[in-house]
Amino acid sequence: MGRSPEGPPPPPVVQRVRFRYAKRGRLRFSSHRDFQRALERALRRAGVPMAFSAGFTAHPKVSYAGAAATGVASEAEYVELALAGRVEPEALRKALDASLPDGLDVVEVVEVATPGALADRLEASEWEIALPGVDLGTLQRAATALLDAEVVEVQRLTKNGMRTADARGPVVAATCRAAAQPADDVPCAILRLVVRHVTPSVRPDDVLAAMRQVADFVPPVPPRVTRLAQGPLDAAAAVVGDPLAPDRDAAGVPASA
Repeated sequence: MGRSPEGPPPPPVVQRVRFRYAKRGRLRFSSHRDFQRALERALRRAGVPMAFSAGFTAHPKVSYAGAAATGVASEAEYVELALAGRVEPEALRKALDASLPDGLDVVEVVEVATPGALADRLEASEWEIALPGVDLGTLQRAATALLDAEVVEVQRLTKNGMRTADARGPVVAATCRAAAQPADDVPCAILRLVVRHVTPSVRPDDVLAAMRQVADFVPPVPPRVTRLAQGPLDAAAAVVGDPLAPDRDAAGVPASA
């Protein structure tokens, strides 16, 4: 017979909460594993009553969804926590935010009040890509060439080897504008993308690689990429919604800024 851990079973889950956090400034270069370690420390420092899994290697019940790549800033990263004691969401937000490094900022915490997995609500992302040294006309021509194509296959090296994916199909919208205040009179164009979440994932660098194929578009310096939103997709309007809205509405609390 298999051995069982000694001692009583872990306390049951009495509350689940979801929170949105941002990766800003230099912390955009933190990896997902870096954030996991920082969050584990923050949970201990803040005294959060975490629920734990059973077994010999018990661990806190934390669910991560749709993490942005290293080097990418984000205003919309999401985590779900299972708790063994009840907490007030805003107090938890303040405690976690104070315990995490500056640049990993907890924006909002809501109690889970509706059924369904958080990951199932993350259907698409909205991205903003700043392209220093690129004028608006050049970017518009490249974006038009991308949207006019039916399929643009790109390759990416992954931990499982080289993968090929269609970088055009998941793109719901691609719009362009000029930066409001270009630095040192150097032009800077801004590309806004709405991209469906697919498997394998299509990231902003894949879309830029596709634009290179169809329009010979090569930015002179590395782009600055920020995820502005991820959540349910209104494809007709090319709008990414708020995945925390159902829980917030059920609890009758207003949206955070």
